[in-house]
Amino acid sequence: MNNDALSPSELRAWLGFLTASHLMEHEVERQLKADGGMSHGEFEILISLFMADDRRLRMSDLARRTMISKSRLTYQVTQLERHGLVRRTDCDSDRRAVWAELTAKGADALAMVRPGHRQVVRDNLISQLSPEELELFGDLVNRVADRLRERRDAR
Repeated sequence: MNNDALSPSELRAWLGFLTASHLMEHEVERQLKADGGMSHGEFEILISLFMADDRRLRMSDLARRTMISKSRLTYQVTQLERHGLVRRTDCDSDRRAVWAELTAKGADALAMVRPGHRQVVRDNLISQLSPEELELFGDLVNRVADRLRERRDAR
Protein backbone atom coordinates (compact mmCIF):
# COMPACT_ATOMS: atom_id res chain seq x y z
CA MET A 1 0.00 0.00 0.00
CA ASN A 2 1.32 3.43 -0.96
CA ASN A 3 1.20 5.85 1.99
CA ASP A 4 2.46 8.87 0.04
CA ALA A 5 0.32 11.99 -0.02
CA LEU A 6 -2.13 12.30 -2.88
CA SER A 7 -0.76 14.18 -5.87
CA PRO A 8 -2.43 17.48 -6.77
CA SER A 9 -4.42 15.81 -9.57
CA GLU A 10 -5.41 12.90 -7.30
CA LEU A 11 -6.49 15.32 -4.58
CA ARG A 12 -8.43 17.44 -7.08
CA ALA A 13 -10.27 14.35 -8.39
CA TRP A 14 -11.03 13.04 -4.91
CA LEU A 15 -12.24 16.36 -3.46
CA GLY A 16 -14.24 17.13 -6.61
CA PHE A 17 -15.95 13.74 -6.45
CA LEU A 18 -16.62 14.10 -2.73
CA THR A 19 -18.02 17.62 -3.04
CA ALA A 20 -20.16 16.81 -6.09
CA SER A 21 -21.59 13.68 -4.49
CA HIS A 22 -22.45 15.52 -1.25
CA LEU A 23 -24.04 18.44 -3.09
CA MET A 24 -25.99 16.08 -5.35
CA GLU A 25 -27.20 14.12 -2.34
CA HIS A 26 -28.46 17.36 -0.74
CA GLU A 27 -30.29 18.38 -3.93
CA VAL A 28 -31.94 14.98 -4.28
CA GLU A 29 -32.88 14.91 -0.59
CA ARG A 30 -34.38 18.42 -0.80
CA GLN A 31 -36.47 17.51 -3.85
CA LEU A 32 -37.74 14.23 -2.39
CA LYS A 33 -38.72 15.91 0.90
CA ALA A 34 -40.48 18.76 -0.93
CA ASP A 35 -42.33 16.58 -3.44
CA GLY A 36 -43.18 13.57 -1.30
CA GLY A 37 -41.96 13.95 2.26
CA MET A 38 -39.50 11.07 1.85
CA SER A 39 -35.79 10.65 2.37
CA HIS A 40 -33.35 9.54 -0.28
CA GLY A 41 -32.93 6.23 1.57
CA GLU A 42 -36.67 5.64 1.51
CA PHE A 43 -36.74 6.49 -2.20
CA GLU A 44 -33.95 3.99 -2.89
CA ILE A 45 -35.89 1.25 -1.11
CA LEU A 46 -39.11 2.06 -2.96
CA ILE A 47 -37.46 2.35 -6.39
CA SER A 48 -35.56 -0.92 -5.82
CA LEU A 49 -38.83 -2.68 -5.06
CA PHE A 50 -40.55 -0.97 -8.01
CA MET A 51 -37.88 -2.24 -10.40
CA ALA A 52 -37.81 -5.80 -8.99
CA ASP A 53 -39.75 -8.75 -10.37
CA ASP A 54 -43.24 -8.75 -8.85
CA ARG A 55 -42.21 -5.50 -7.10
CA ARG A 56 -40.74 -7.42 -4.19
CA LEU A 57 -37.34 -8.51 -2.89
CA ARG A 58 -36.07 -10.57 -0.01
CA MET A 59 -34.90 -8.23 2.73
CA SER A 60 -31.33 -9.53 2.40
CA ASP A 61 -31.34 -8.81 -1.36
CA LEU A 62 -32.85 -5.39 -0.75
CA ALA A 63 -30.08 -4.62 1.77
CA ARG A 64 -27.41 -5.58 -0.79
CA ARG A 65 -29.09 -3.65 -3.59
CA THR A 66 -29.52 -0.46 -1.57
CA MET A 67 -26.26 -0.90 0.37
CA ILE A 68 -28.07 -0.23 3.63
CA SER A 69 -27.13 -2.23 6.72
CA LYS A 70 -29.68 -4.90 7.64
CA SER A 71 -30.56 -3.16 10.91
CA ARG A 72 -31.00 0.23 9.22
CA LEU A 73 -33.04 -1.39 6.44
CA THR A 74 -35.30 -3.09 8.99
CA TYR A 75 -35.92 0.28 10.64
CA GLN A 76 -36.63 2.04 7.33
CA VAL A 77 -38.90 -0.72 6.02
CA THR A 78 -40.80 -0.61 9.34
CA GLN A 79 -41.36 3.13 8.83
CA LEU A 80 -42.45 2.61 5.21
CA GLU A 81 -44.75 -0.20 6.33
CA ARG A 82 -46.37 2.10 8.93
CA HIS A 83 -47.18 4.53 6.11
CA GLY A 84 -48.60 1.73 3.95
CA LEU A 85 -45.90 2.05 1.26
CA VAL A 86 -44.33 -1.39 1.81
CA ARG A 87 -45.53 -4.66 3.28
CA ARG A 88 -43.50 -7.56 4.60
CA THR A 89 -44.50 -11.17 4.00
CA ASP A 90 -42.97 -14.52 4.83
CA CYS A 91 -41.14 -16.44 2.12
CA ASP A 92 -42.80 -19.82 1.47
CA SER A 93 -39.62 -21.43 0.12
CA ASP A 94 -37.31 -20.22 2.95
CA ARG A 95 -38.68 -19.81 6.48
CA ARG A 96 -35.72 -17.61 7.42
CA ALA A 97 -36.39 -15.09 4.64
CA VAL A 98 -38.84 -12.20 4.56
CA TRP A 99 -40.09 -10.39 1.47
CA ALA A 100 -40.44 -6.62 1.26
CA GLU A 101 -43.12 -5.73 -1.28
CA LEU A 102 -44.13 -2.39 -2.76
CA THR A 103 -47.80 -1.58 -2.18
CA ALA A 104 -50.07 0.37 -4.54
CA LYS A 105 -49.74 3.33 -2.17
CA GLY A 106 -45.94 3.00 -2.39
CA ALA A 107 -46.11 3.00 -6.19
CA ASP A 108 -48.28 6.13 -6.04
CA ALA A 109 -45.76 7.83 -3.74
CA LEU A 110 -42.99 7.01 -6.21
CA ALA A 111 -45.03 8.34 -9.13
CA MET A 112 -45.38 11.62 -7.25
CA VAL A 113 -41.62 12.15 -6.71
CA ARG A 114 -40.06 10.56 -9.79
CA PRO A 115 -40.58 13.47 -12.23
CA GLY A 116 -38.83 15.89 -9.86
CA HIS A 117 -36.11 13.35 -9.15
CA ARG A 118 -35.40 12.91 -12.85
CA GLN A 119 -35.29 16.69 -13.27
CA VAL A 120 -32.79 17.14 -10.43
CA VAL A 121 -30.55 14.44 -11.93
CA ARG A 122 -30.79 15.93 -15.41
CA ASP A 123 -30.26 19.55 -14.29
CA ASN A 124 -27.33 18.86 -11.97
CA LEU A 125 -25.53 15.95 -13.62
CA ILE A 126 -26.67 14.90 -17.09
CA SER A 127 -26.83 18.41 -18.56
CA GLN A 128 -23.27 19.13 -17.40
CA LEU A 129 -21.81 16.39 -19.61
CA SER A 130 -21.66 15.79 -23.34
CA PRO A 131 -23.05 12.43 -24.53
CA GLU A 132 -19.48 11.13 -24.82
CA GLU A 133 -18.55 12.38 -21.34
CA LEU A 134 -21.71 10.81 -19.93
CA GLU A 135 -20.73 7.41 -21.37
CA LEU A 136 -17.20 7.76 -19.97
CA PHE A 137 -18.48 8.97 -16.60
CA GLY A 138 -20.85 5.99 -16.40
CA ASP A 139 -18.00 3.60 -17.19
CA LEU A 140 -15.71 5.18 -14.60
CA VAL A 141 -18.11 5.36 -11.66
CA ASN A 142 -19.36 1.83 -12.35
CA ARG A 143 -15.77 0.54 -12.38
CA VAL A 144 -15.22 2.12 -8.95
CA ALA A 145 -18.56 0.77 -7.67
CA ASP A 146 -17.76 -2.73 -8.93
CA ARG A 147 -14.38 -2.65 -7.17
CA LEU A 148 -15.94 -1.53 -3.92
CA ARG A 149 -18.70 -4.17 -4.14
CA GLU A 150 -16.06 -6.87 -4.73
CA ARG A 151 -14.11 -5.73 -1.68
CA ARG A 152 -17.26 -5.56 0.45
CA ASP A 153 -18.41 -9.03 -0.65
CA ALA A 154 -14.95 -10.51 0.03
CA ARG A 155 -15.17 -9.47 3.70
